[in-house]
Amino acid sequence: MKKRLAGWGNYPVIDSKEDSFVFKDQLDTLLQNKQSFIPRGNGRSYGDSSLADNAICTLKYDNILSFDVTNGIFECQPGITLQQVLQVIVPQGWFLQVTPGTQLITIGGAVASNVHGKNHKADGSFSKHIIDMDVVLASGSTLTCSAVQNADLFEATCGGMGLTGLISRVKFSLKKIETAFMRQKQVKAENFDELFNLFEKYKDFTYAVVWVDCLKKGKNFGRSILTVGEHAVLADLNENQRKAPLQLSAKKSINFPFSLPSWVLNTFTVKAFNFLFYTKNFNKEIDAIVSYEPFFYPLDAILNWNRMYGKNGFVQYQFVMPLQAKQGLVEIMNRLSEKGLGSFLTVLKVLGKQESMISFCREGYTLALDFPLKNGILEFLDELDEIVLKYGGRLYITKDARMKQGMLAGYPELEKFKTIIKKYDPDSRLRSLQSDRLLLTPHTN
Repeated sequence: MKKRLAGWGNYPVIDSKEDSFVFKDQLDTLLQNKQSFIPRGNGRSYGDSSLADNAICTLKYDNILSFDVTNGIFECQPGITLQQVLQVIVPQGWFLQVTPGTQLITIGGAVASNVHGKNHKADGSFSKHIIDMDVVLASGSTLTCSAVQNADLFEATCGGMGLTGLISRVKFSLKKIETAFMRQKQVKAENFDELFNLFEKYKDFTYAVVWVDCLKKGKNFGRSILTVGEHAVLADLNENQRKAPLQLSAKKSINFPFSLPSWVLNTFTVKAFNFLFYTKNFNKEIDAIVSYEPFFYPLDAILNWNRMYGKNGFVQYQFVMPLQAKQGLVEIMNRLSEKGLGSFLTVLKVLGKQESMISFCREGYTLALDFPLKNGILEFLDELDEIVLKYGGRLYITKDARMKQGMLAGYPELEKFKTIIKKYDPDSRLRSLQSDRLLLTPHTN
């Protein structure tokens, strides 16, 4: 029986036959009976990369296989979420080397997207910390791969959006921590010039992210709040916190109960939100000790927050441009301001050097924007695409639901990636709406 499936952006929505498995022999049977399919985790990629006529869900294949508490090495099946991993490792004094802005994705999804976080400049992407993993090919055979074993499969799987096979086991290293808290500093910048000076001033912090007011013009164009942080040590905590420094905080979340009407999100409400968000920090600088969850995953406290964009869904537009192409970033921000197309979640980060073949990250500035689906927005994003390409940038495939095939020109090793896909899946059985749209998986005769 088919069911309605969508990514986190709720666009597009399709009818799909989604099967799941608990044991490896059940997966083997599914592979024998499906002409084509795409692996799917918790459905938190934004667009259509995990959508297809047939999907194989990994959420029930979620066992912990081993945890070396002494050396910080974790091994698991792909369906376990980052949140579930953290609940096990944090009380033992370990943390994820790399985590994105949500802990509700699966480990398999983290590999398939080769996720990055607020510390990419310091620690790279998720794949940098993988020791080895198993990939089940469309043929049913399983290959172990790593940076040195079946290295081409490893490279193409990290960031490959499930097009090489279904990841069935991942072993990766962890980061040692003394506490479950973060030492956080927030600094307000009145405009882009001040912000870029702050980037330089606080460049030695491991974690850094910026919220940007995308609609402000004039002398306050680019006003923003820079948040930097480090894992807190025992000496940073107060007496009460030191009693249980690795204790997980009590879960506090609210649910967004329904999709908002489309008229609620407009230039005026975005401007009001931006004003309140910027002015909530009364002081220029604020230092605090906070739990790791609000530091890394602020939106996870609002269940189903994607409903705020309405029943038509939304698209997230995330690009990266080289450091020397700062003017391109300014040009896009100007276009947003001129059009009055504000985004509640305008997030800017600095990325480090590229360390993998098909992954999004490269040295430069990355900006992520959310837009509710309404008339004219897709055409406007096509215009932004031209600016991104002009300045040598590229879009994040994990966030994509609409880009044209030509935008992949920003990935210099694209043809190598396609060759490896063909090597391990010659009949193009692994395919998604996105891979077909971007001509990554051409139909075979």
